Amino acid sequence: MTVDLERVIKADRDYLIHPLFHPNDQKEPFVWVKGDGAVLQSADGREFIDGLACLWNVNVGHGRKELAHAAARQMEQLAFVTNYVGSTCVPAVQLAEKLSSLCYPSIKHFFFTSGGGESNDSAIKTARFYWISQGRSQKLKIISRENAYHGVTMGAMSATGIASYWPMFGGRLPGFVAIPSMSADALEETILREGPDTVAAFIAEPVQGAGGLYVPPNDYFPRVREICNKHDVLFISDEVITGFGRTGKWFGLEHWKVEPDIMSFAKGITSGYIPLGGIGISDEIFRTINDAPPERRWMHAYTYSGHPTACAVGLANLGIIERENLVEAAAAKGKKLLDGLRQFASIDGVKEVRGLGLMAGIEMVPSPNRKIAGRIQQECIKRGLFTRIREEIFLLAPPFVITDSQIDRIVNIVGDSIPAALN
Repeated sequence: MTVDLERVIKADRDYLIHPLFHPNDQKEPFVWVKGDGAVLQSADGREFIDGLACLWNVNVGHGRKELAHAAARQMEQLAFVTNYVGSTCVPAVQLAEKLSSLCYPSIKHFFFTSGGGESNDSAIKTARFYWISQGRSQKLKIISRENAYHGVTMGAMSATGIASYWPMFGGRLPGFVAIPSMSADALEETILREGPDTVAAFIAEPVQGAGGLYVPPNDYFPRVREICNKHDVLFISDEVITGFGRTGKWFGLEHWKVEPDIMSFAKGITSGYIPLGGIGISDEIFRTINDAPPERRWMHAYTYSGHPTACAVGLANLGIIERENLVEAAAAKGKKLLDGLRQFASIDGVKEVRGLGLMAGIEMVPSPNRKIAGRIQQECIKRGLFTRIREEIFLLAPPFVITDSQIDRIVNIVGDSIPAALN
């Protein structure tokens, strides 16, 4: 693909606003033009291993023609139709039915969105709807965790526990409370302090991803489930990153044999090939929505909920994951990657190497004079590995189709880049 690189970069600068935008970060952007498996190619011909599956989402890898064909077939037949009450479409019905066979036994009913932020907003609103419908209209507060990332719509941003997202948008909405990330005791103490009759839900990622790759201790989520049951608080599992195999299980809480009341999802459901997300809810919450009188209905909607083309791609993507045993592959390849990275834990300047499934993080000891993780990132780019960082944490979560030799290459690149960054 021939690209006038200078012209594209100038037009980018003149016309396009990027996520988390500041022009200082967009002076020399990568212009991506092609992807194949676990490899990205930039317009200047360089190739890079996609170390974070773009944004934790290209699970089945780049260039899957099956997904392009699924979208084309559906677009030719019925690209879009409203899924508002009174209408439906076959791909949305089929995808909901398929999800009911894959998800937690407690989750059987699904509403579709366009992405993760919309999904978490939907989960938060649904939790509040549930309690208001029970005549408990004071149960509105949402407890989330420090370092949590739930999206940046106003509701999701208010649950996000990374403070840099709040101040320039007027701060968080009322009714949101953040607690330390891995303390179940803090959850119970906060519920009791705020008053159980005021708390609607607790929302948490099974593994905190964008906030720094934090894996919980094994007793954490069983205790969370117990506390939520004890105090009549709904438990929302944010599976936007961890869903559809990323942790080596179909869904993250399976590692601890815990089930949520509401599950949000996005990213991996289509492997990023087309925007799609959603929530799954328990029978009890669905019964409340289903039994509401018309004037007190669940008044929540998105234009693109149940988008036929997006749902068709989602179905095709889940088919690939099943046929190619990619959940099991993510578990095995994640172990290989983490085993390789752990050899660097003894390097001076490395604080911790951690991960679960095909998610790994290397946390560096903070330095007052320089940003080490950022330097590691730049050294990796020089050597052909593209990924992201969060403050002093270097993040890795490649596509499930990454080969063993590519994993070895990642480990070698990181192994060369850490000393180069520390010198």
